[in-house]
Amino acid sequence: MATVYLFRHGQASFGAQDYDKLSPLGERQATLLGHYLRDSGIVLDAAYSGTLLRQRQTAELAIASQPHAVSHHIEPRFNEIKNDEHLEYLLPELVKTDAGLRHIVERGLSSSKDYQKAIDAVFNHWVSAQCTETRIQSWADYSGGVRAALQELMESQGGGKTLGIFTSGGTIATLVAQVLGLTGEQTYQFYEPVFNCSVTQIFYSGSRTSLSYFNDRSWLQVFGASSAEDLVTYR
Repeated sequence: MATVYLFRHGQASFGAQDYDKLSPLGERQATLLGHYLRDSGIVLDAAYSGTLLRQRQTAELAIASQPHAVSHHIEPRFNEIKNDEHLEYLLPELVKTDAGLRHIVERGLSSSKDYQKAIDAVFNHWVSAQCTETRIQSWADYSGGVRAALQELMESQGGGKTLGIFTSGGTIATLVAQVLGLTGEQTYQFYEPVFNCSVTQIFYSGSRTSLSYFNDRSWLQVFGASSAEDLVTYR
């Protein structure tokens, strides 16, 4: 059966001046992802990623352990949701009517927990009919682009292939919700829990897709237990 694996990138450099690069732990996670694929006999026919550095780095480190050279295709529609733009344009309006959110923002969003709460708020507003902000990409345009990119990938590669998409949590959540036939309002439940370098498996036949499993990080736990490392991260 034809398979698409969705891989979230390794840990990025949260809190650093340049977030969009893997941290040393993120590089380790991505390298071990490659070892996991190799040891499990998962051989990719092609790899895809967005343009973001953390996605491309993860792909390059992971496919380095494949038994043969794997073509790596860059597809901008697999980039992450533009959270920075959402925080800039949507958050100022939301805090006007949400005192709890305003208090979180006043603390500076310096903690990962506070940042995630802000992302929760702006994401769920963005996908709703109440969002009319024209200075950002609409949910319809973003989600439609993600859907089209996956369909084009499956059509161009054809049946019987094993493909890998190295992307980000928001894109994985969007794809999983689409495969399950869910709405934008039901998408965030898949966004928040996505682990760094987790593996999600989708089967496809023609244009039909089905979800096999979501957000598996058990292999990281196994590697971590054997080497006394804490390898499992969200951010």
